[in-house]
Amino acid sequence: MRRTALLVSATLLTGLLPFAVAGPASGADDPAPVPVDNFEGEIPFANPPAEGIFTWGSDTDDPPTLELAARGDAPQGEKVLSGTYDISGYGGFTHDFAFDKPAHDWSARKGIRFWWDGRNNGKKVNFELKDGGANGEASELWTTSFTDDWTGWKQLEIPFTDFTYRTDYQPVGGIDQVLGLTEMWGYALTLPVGGADQFAMDGVELYGKADQALRANVVTDAAVYPVEEGRSAAVKITVATTGSAPIDEPVTVAYETAGGTGESGKDYTPVKGELTFPAGTASGTSRTVTVATLRDKAGENAETVPLKLTVTGAKAPAENPQVVIDAHGLPYLDAKLPVKKRVADLLSRMSLAEKAGQMTQAERGALTTPGDIAAYDLGSLLSGGGSTPTPNTPEAWAKMIDGFQLRAQATRFQIPLIYGVDAVHGHNNLVGATIMPHNIGIGATRDPQVAYEAGKVTAAEVRATGIPWDFAPCLCVTRDERWGRTYESFGEDPALVESMETVIQGLQGAPSGKDLKRNDKVLATAKHFVADGGTEYGSSTTGTYTIDQGITKVTRQELEAVHLAPYQDAVDRGVGTVMPSYSSLDILGDSEGPVKMHADAAMINGVLKDRMGFDGFVISDWQAIDQIPGDYASDVRTSINAGLDMIMVPYAYKDFHKTLTDEVTAGRISGKRIDDAVSRILTQKFKLGLFEKPYADTSGASAIGSAKHRAVAREAAAESQVLLKNAGGVLPLKKSQKVYVAGSNADDIGNQAGGWTITWQGSSGKITDGTTILEGMRKAGSAVTYSKDASAPTDGHDVGVVVVGETPYAEGVGDVGNGNDLAFSAADRAAVDKVCGAMKCAVLIVSGRPQLVGDQLGDIDALVASWLPGTEGDGVADVLYGKRAFTGQLPLTWPRSEAQLPINVGDSSYDPQFPYGWGLTTLTSVPGGGTSALKALAVAAALAEKAGSETAGRAIVTKARLLVQQKMGQTITAASAKPFADADHLLLTGRYGQAVAKLTAAYRAV
Repeated sequence: MRRTALLVSATLLTGLLPFAVAGPASGADDPAPVPVDNFEGEIPFANPPAEGIFTWGSDTDDPPTLELAARGDAPQGEKVLSGTYDISGYGGFTHDFAFDKPAHDWSARKGIRFWWDGRNNGKKVNFELKDGGANGEASELWTTSFTDDWTGWKQLEIPFTDFTYRTDYQPVGGIDQVLGLTEMWGYALTLPVGGADQFAMDGVELYGKADQALRANVVTDAAVYPVEEGRSAAVKITVATTGSAPIDEPVTVAYETAGGTGESGKDYTPVKGELTFPAGTASGTSRTVTVATLRDKAGENAETVPLKLTVTGAKAPAENPQVVIDAHGLPYLDAKLPVKKRVADLLSRMSLAEKAGQMTQAERGALTTPGDIAAYDLGSLLSGGGSTPTPNTPEAWAKMIDGFQLRAQATRFQIPLIYGVDAVHGHNNLVGATIMPHNIGIGATRDPQVAYEAGKVTAAEVRATGIPWDFAPCLCVTRDERWGRTYESFGEDPALVESMETVIQGLQGAPSGKDLKRNDKVLATAKHFVADGGTEYGSSTTGTYTIDQGITKVTRQELEAVHLAPYQDAVDRGVGTVMPSYSSLDILGDSEGPVKMHADAAMINGVLKDRMGFDGFVISDWQAIDQIPGDYASDVRTSINAGLDMIMVPYAYKDFHKTLTDEVTAGRISGKRIDDAVSRILTQKFKLGLFEKPYADTSGASAIGSAKHRAVAREAAAESQVLLKNAGGVLPLKKSQKVYVAGSNADDIGNQAGGWTITWQGSSGKITDGTTILEGMRKAGSAVTYSKDASAPTDGHDVGVVVVGETPYAEGVGDVGNGNDLAFSAADRAAVDKVCGAMKCAVLIVSGRPQLVGDQLGDIDALVASWLPGTEGDGVADVLYGKRAFTGQLPLTWPRSEAQLPINVGDSSYDPQFPYGWGLTTLTSVPGGGTSALKALAVAAALAEKAGSETAGRAIVTKARLLVQQKMGQTITAASAKPFADADHLLLTGRYGQAVAKLTAAYRAV
């Protein structure tokens, strides 16, 4: 699932001054404006920490170009700030004040204003303030927006009261979440996406005088107050001020129960009155209004009782609070009834609009207002990659999601939300969580128990933050290492992928779903259905992607054997949801051509639901229905009729809701199809126990990132290490050795965790808690010298360890040909040359896919595929220093050159650098005996196969593999590589005798 830049917008009140009027729109007694930027050259183009204007963007093409241009129509002075832009992700510019000077105090002013040269393009521009904190890049962000819907210069005035705290992104943890205005560090503008354009602005300045009505606010402690029938709700009303100063003048709050679905005198006792906060009242002072509800004996839907607040002397709350009398006495609320009966009862009561809401999933940061959860009866919210609360802590996650769930209580049937995240290798959006190796590393362990334990830890940490749904695991069978999602796969062999599906039980528990109510289990998602790992290089039509979201061309036989096989196992394991792929499927010979998976009824309805018997619900990928050919109504109609049950429409939830109801009303989507979809969704919500416990159970939060959980990740990291070469027994290292460590990935937690870590694309550096490989080595070994670029003297060291590889990426952004390749960087290559030229050396490759070693292989004594080991670099150090033996095996074929791609086990032509299944060991002894030993092992393997003994069969084939590898050494030829790789596939499919026969053939071919 992809994540694009997301910006929360608020309504902006714009000034309507004619061009000829350059003075302020405020009162005549207002003080003179205070210039911030006149753009006459007084503020330079410069990067922090110096004061200046600088640009930024999501990639190299997104930052705008800026200049100070002389214009005869400049509203103020002779020059204006002008620029051009063409933004696909996000981009804009910032003016930061100098970090070495005191912050600015804007608290005496009413707001900020500037001139904007309108182009009447109808696009929204976001304007942002930087408040509090240490500096402009470590402050709170407060945002609003305006729409460019005029032509020519206009002065826009923005009262500070229009700015709202950004909920989708903050550069640091929460400071105080109050727009204090006493420590201002600058401002920023985020320019529109989707098409080239230009802009010009001038004369940024502070205007007006702050008054209490603008800086004092009346707030309530909640927007919704659920209460059991017959009990009372206490609404706390608080006066607060910008800067936390006492109020200068009295503030009065008149209150009255009025409107709603509850009936006055029957469902509640009406209240009416007035509260007064006298002048001098401290900011934060509260009063309470109590609303009593009345009891009757009838079963009822939830009923709302709004409390209307009329405020004098301060800004009123953005919305009136409402008391909600809980639904009660209805069959669907009876936890003792079977889920099927509860679903049927609830479904029978719902309107079309309510059903459509259940089928709608929005991004949490895209909500226009939290009240939209109830207004549109939303069934689900999600956090895209990097969409986190501030601060990014377990407590803040739980509080945020509880706030959303509270809003759902204001609906007729109080159907809880199901909140989802991409926790694809641990709770990877959360700082401080335990980050597991990515799936490619888990596949390298060949250990189903490791996959299970990784899923178990992930589920516990995710559920402890209030999240019941995980968009994982990816069951893709990756067939081309140029794919930017390669690391999301367990490997290139469907049998290997199937063996790792124990992760589903780690996440969900029992296949029946009986464990989903537990506070350490989550609903899992098998993705991306189907054949996303088989997309053809060069077939993608998404932006600059080369392979991701492209076309998979396969015969029906190959589709069944390679790509569909893992999904039947997932269904048998009771996986709760399935997510289709962005990609298209072209089944050769059926004459239909490529079909977008989100539109493929034959595969979703026909194969997944009917033939495989999947009874969970199908959730779309991020905005994926937009890629279906046709207009939006057609996209909605086609996807729902193809079998999708819930649509991830991160931004377009309002449009989707309306379009879906319109399509049903018009008869183009049947009511039966809607009822099937909603029944599937409700079934999982009941299984998760959300109706009884919609709010976060944080009792397990103390285990997030705990030593116990990190021990699981450490073991997974250790088992994932694949020893490709070990000439002269360089590994394991000895504690007595003096070790020289170099390379870009030796001491970088962000690089070793990879994409989908804290943010969608991940990033280099200290982005979360954990242990780098270097830190693990320092704890495990003795004398370690570290020089990232190998510039430090190499004399006096016994052995070198060079840790190289990739920097983070996710999805098509990582496609080869999209700014990426499979070669070492120049710096990494130089580090390998220098260290390996000076001493015995081991090279560790930290990457999401094989890297081309090429002519450097001969100079490298030991080579390790470390994959993306996550936060526990101790696990890598464990095998480097012999605390654990190397036992990992290649989950992918390691190519000699990019020209060989795609190359996979089972190919008729197969001549890799290292074959699928390859993995040397540092066990104290490797089986010997040659052909006579292999003959004996073949007999034992046949007996194990006949007896159905997996444990014995795996042990026997492993002995044979290690024996054969020892003879093959580094003389790997096509004649030996092909039977060797085939043997590992046969092992995974339980054909132990044939596996030993293939290994024997490899032995003889050396």
